[in-house]
Amino acid sequence: MSNKNKNPNRKSHLRLLHQYYTYTGFYSFLGRSLIKAAPPILIFVAILLGIHFFVIDVNTMLLYITENFHPVAVFAIFFASESILGLIPPEIFIAWCGKAASPWGFLTILATLSYLGGIISYFVGRGIASIPSVFVFLEVKMAKHIKNMRKWGGILILVGALLPLPFAIASISAGIIKFPFGSYLLYGALRFVRFAIYGALIFGAL
Repeated sequence: MSNKNKNPNRKSHLRLLHQYYTYTGFYSFLGRSLIKAAPPILIFVAILLGIHFFVIDVNTMLLYITENFHPVAVFAIFFASESILGLIPPEIFIAWCGKAASPWGFLTILATLSYLGGIISYFVGRGIASIPSVFVFLEVKMAKHIKNMRKWGGILILVGALLPLPFAIASISAGIIKFPFGSYLLYGALRFVRFAIYGALIFGAL
């Protein structure tokens, strides 16, 4: 009897969420964001293929980086990138991990640094919210992101963590609106899932 009572309520809750996301334009926003994210990814792949076929074999390049640059330096560059709007595509670093002595160990460090970079971005947002002049300036510049974060909250953080969308911007927006930190940590933890999936795909292709 208890299961029969719970299932309709569960379906009703999911239906209401679906209706809310439909009415507020979340699905169309997600589609547009993925379309916008596609060209940079395709350009990155094209550049990588160009380097591979006309300049230097990508595997050779990755081995060179592995042999000539200390891992701490590479991790530091990645951490800085993930803390400042994700300026460098993480796929480059994931591919680099594939040439390490312990690929999955390096990938775990990479995912952890990405997660911590998001946390730093979150607190940057919290700091911005406490400085009126900076807050007013960024509220205009990031008006759309802040508005979307207020509408969709956790689901937007989840999408930023999982999909090739700017996780740092979602984190900053969450900080600006003072999204509950515990909930942010929970949704942001899906960043590890993204790196695991990308790692499996890229390691298999190398």
